[in-house]
Amino acid sequence: MKLKKFLLATFAIIGIGILTGCGNNQRSASSKDITMWVHFSKDDPEGKALAANIKHFNKTNKQGYKATVQYIPRSGSGGGYEDKINAALNSGTLPDVITLDAPNTAAYAKSKIIKPIGKYIDNKDDILDSVIKQGTYQGKLYSLGYSESSVGIYYNKKMFEKAGITDIATLDNPWTYSEFEAACQKLKQTFGDKSAFNMNLNDHSEWALYAFAPFLWSAGGSITNDSGTKAMEYLNSKASQEGFQFIRDLVKKEYTPISPKDKGFQTGKYAMQLSGTWTVQELDTQYKHLDYGVMPYPVSDKTHKLVSPTGAWQYAMTASAVNKKAAGALINFLMSKDAMYKSNMATTGLPARKSVAKMMEPKLSEPMKMLLKQNQETGKTRPVLVNYPQVTRTFAETITDVTYYDKNPNLKKLLKKQAKVIQGYLDESAIY
Repeated sequence: MKLKKFLLATFAIIGIGILTGCGNNQRSASSKDITMWVHFSKDDPEGKALAANIKHFNKTNKQGYKATVQYIPRSGSGGGYEDKINAALNSGTLPDVITLDAPNTAAYAKSKIIKPIGKYIDNKDDILDSVIKQGTYQGKLYSLGYSESSVGIYYNKKMFEKAGITDIATLDNPWTYSEFEAACQKLKQTFGDKSAFNMNLNDHSEWALYAFAPFLWSAGGSITNDSGTKAMEYLNSKASQEGFQFIRDLVKKEYTPISPKDKGFQTGKYAMQLSGTWTVQELDTQYKHLDYGVMPYPVSDKTHKLVSPTGAWQYAMTASAVNKKAAGALINFLMSKDAMYKSNMATTGLPARKSVAKMMEPKLSEPMKMLLKQNQETGKTRPVLVNYPQVTRTFAETITDVTYYDKNPNLKKLLKKQAKVIQGYLDESAIY
C-alpha cells in the first residue's frame, strides 16, 4: 500500500497514473500487429519522418510485422499525450511501444510500466553513452532516445557588432562566467536594461533543470550524489552555490528578465537567448532575416569546465506488449542507422548514434555543427532517479527562489532548505 501511494505521488507530477492491470489486449503472443503511441503530431516534421520509417518497416521486415501509430500531440502543459497514457494505465490498455521523456525512465521502470529492451537492440556500441545512460535503470536498458539534444547561447551578430563584441566564445575557448557578464554589460550599455540575455526564466517546466543544471555542473556542483541517495551537501555545496549565484547575478544586474517578452530574441529585443537545437529550425524558416550564431555554455571561472545538457524523448516497450519480439524489432528498426538518419535530417534533433553523426555533420549548418560537437564532447545526462518528477519540480522552484533575491537574500540558507526537500524525496523512494 505504501509503495502504491509513493508511485501515485510520483506519477501525479508527470501526469500519469499507475498500471492497475495486465491489460485488456486480446491479441495472442504470436500476433504480428504492433501498436505504438507517440507524443507529436503526424503533420510535424518529426511525425512525417516517423510515418515514412513505419511504412518502410512494414514493407521490409521479414517477419511480417505490421506497426500502426497513434499520434497524440502534447499540449503546452504536457497534457494530451500524458492524459492518454494515464487513462490507458488505469484501464490496462497501453500500446506495445510508447515514447517517454528520458528522465522519467526510472519511474516507469520501477513501476513495471516498461520492460527491458537491451536484447533486441543491435550495435549498441554505436549509440552515444549519454543515450544509454539515460535509458538504463538498475543495470538494464529500458528505453532508447532516437535523438539527442543540446542547448546553446544564440546571439544576434548585428547587435554584438554594434556593442563592440568581437571575441566570440567557441568550444575550444568558451567564455567564463565573468567574461559572459562583461559581454552582457556591453549589451546593456548599448541597448538598455534587461536586453542582453533571455534565459526563459518564466518557464518552470523541465526546462529549468535541463538548461540551468550545467551552470552548477561546470562549477563542480551537482543536484545529488552519483548514486542518487543524497542531496544534502550536494545541491547546497559551495560549488553548486557558485552556479546558482551566477544565475542570480544575471537577474540582479539586469542582464536578463524574469518575465521575458515572447519572441524577444527573434525580433531583436534581446541580443542573446538560451535555447535548444529546435530553435535552429524556427529561425531558419520563420526568421530568415536574422543573422545569428550559437555559442557554447559559459564556464566557471574556477574550473573552466564546459558542460552541456543532454536528453530527449525515448522509445520504450510497455509491459502490455503482447509480442515482445515484435515490439523489440520495431524499436530496433527505428534505432537503426538509416531510420535515424532520415528522422534526424527531417528535424533538428541531434543523432543518438555516432555513425549517424558522421553522416549528418557535412550537411549541417554551422549552428547545428556547434551544438552537435558540444553534445558529443561535453554532454552530461540528468540524474536517473525514480522520483525524478519531484526533484525536477523542486529544482525549478529553487531557480525561481534564487532569482527573487530580495525575498531570499541568503542564498546559502535557501539552498540548504531546498536540499532538505529533495533529500526527503530521495529518502522516501529508498524505502520501497
